[in-house]
Amino acid sequence: MTISILIVNWNSRELLRRCLESIRTTCRDLGPQVVVVDGGSFDGCGEMIAADFPEVEFVQSQENIGFGRCNNLGFERVNGDMLLLLNPDTEIRPGTVQTLLAEYARLPRGGMLAPRLLNSDLTPQSSVHALPRPVRQALDSEFLRKLLSPVSWWAPPTGFHPSTSVAVEAVAGACMLLPSKLFRRVGGFGPEYFMYAEDMDLCLKIQQAGHIIYYVPDAEILHHSGASSETQGSKFSAVMMREALHTYLTRHRGGFSGFLYRAVTCSSSIVRLLFLYVTLLGTRDQRRLVAKRNISKWRSILSWSIGLERWVKPYFVIEEPKEHICGTVVR
Repeated sequence: MTISILIVNWNSRELLRRCLESIRTTCRDLGPQVVVVDGGSFDGCGEMIAADFPEVEFVQSQENIGFGRCNNLGFERVNGDMLLLLNPDTEIRPGTVQTLLAEYARLPRGGMLAPRLLNSDLTPQSSVHALPRPVRQALDSEFLRKLLSPVSWWAPPTGFHPSTSVAVEAVAGACMLLPSKLFRRVGGFGPEYFMYAEDMDLCLKIQQAGHIIYYVPDAEILHHSGASSETQGSKFSAVMMREALHTYLTRHRGGFSGFLYRAVTCSSSIVRLLFLYVTLLGTRDQRRLVAKRNISKWRSILSWSIGLERWVKPYFVIEEPKEHICGTVVR
């Protein structure tokens, strides 16, 4: 099987450099096609790739069209049998891609495979998820994950780390392996998502197509989590995530589920803010700064839940625009 690796960059040039170096080191025997799309950040990654990684195909989107649509844009260049969707803030460890390919050949009805994610300090990172549901998404917390993990409709706890490959509902989008023809058949990433939830949407579509998603712990990658999105600030990320989940729930579970998610998020935000204000009165120094940041974030989420964060709406389109190919192929 031939393999193509597709990476979307946004203001992550130096992290992307390390990612490409890890691909060159660990995948030399596979001879992968590597495609990088820059989502309108113009951070110098094109020049870096031309100078240091001439084997990599580079596509420059003239504007930030979002993670999913940038992947769809880059996919037009893909020619491998298998597709590895990879974040720029990752580093592939030796044998990882080879293990994923071997497991794909071995496991029945395999549609998508994902490796174990490790933090920069090599501690395990949460990479297995349950598909979004209204109440669970609005009330999600590590306490409830641990308390309700035996219940199938709740999320697995962050400590969920099986020793062998196992079928799961959904996996994080930092690293996903699937057949290129399957990605094409399900329509790629949903263009209505600007960022967040597009990986859950893809997981659901793959299952609806009759395939199984597997978590493969014997394959590992480093994920310097969220480095590119964090630069946009917690308010931006928090509101974008809620809007993305609302879009997912409305699309796949109906308008009432979207309404229920917004309503429960509103109630949850009020409770969390009351708790944070009380906490603020009894804390000092660093913990006080943390509480203030959390208050700012949850005030934004509360504002979103009652429809006041209208700036977020233009980011989420209903259908792919006619001018789908809006990037410039450099090489």
